[in-house]
Amino acid sequence: MIRIALVGEIGSGKTFISKLFGYPTFNADVVVSEIYNRDKKTFNKLKKRLPNFFFDFPVKKKELIKAILKNKENITIISSIIHPVVRKKLNIFLKKNKKEIIVILDIPLFLENKINKKNDILVFVHSKKFDVLKKLKLRKNLNYQLISKFKKIQLSLDYKKRKSHFIIKNDFTKRTVIKYTRRILNKIT
Repeated sequence: MIRIALVGEIGSGKTFISKLFGYPTFNADVVVSEIYNRDKKTFNKLKKRLPNFFFDFPVKKKELIKAILKNKENITIISSIIHPVVRKKLNIFLKKNKKEIIVILDIPLFLENKINKKNDILVFVHSKKFDVLKKLKLRKNLNYQLISKFKKIQLSLDYKKRKSHFIIKNDFTKRTVIKYTRRILNKIT
């Protein structure tokens, strides 16, 4: 199985591009949202470690944002609880799709959490700052402070770009991105 991992800036279009590859995709953001909404065991761990922020199940986005913005250690605590569950779900996804030729990994902290394997194909998604800001503004409940906190725990974009095997210049049009994804798929299969 070939694992293609998309890396890049918040709002660069990794999820948009992951869908255009046409292969089974593990979307960590969706998985995290499911954990917050359905996993009571994880909620109880969060409540135990951060009782001043988490009150009732399911986890509410406002509580989560408040915890992250209040104290820089809180994001580390939350990550230490959430990331092992995400890894477990990733392993289930990989086992379920082990006969697939290719899987796509849309995991924002892929390199930071050392999820990458030696043979993974890294694709850096490059987008112009203007386009990223335009797309971010369309997001519901956009919080610039929160985005800033997440950027601080991420590796530099230059590092991610250097580590990548391919670069997709995302102009947020389907036609352009499909050209890039086809080129990549042609080179690796």
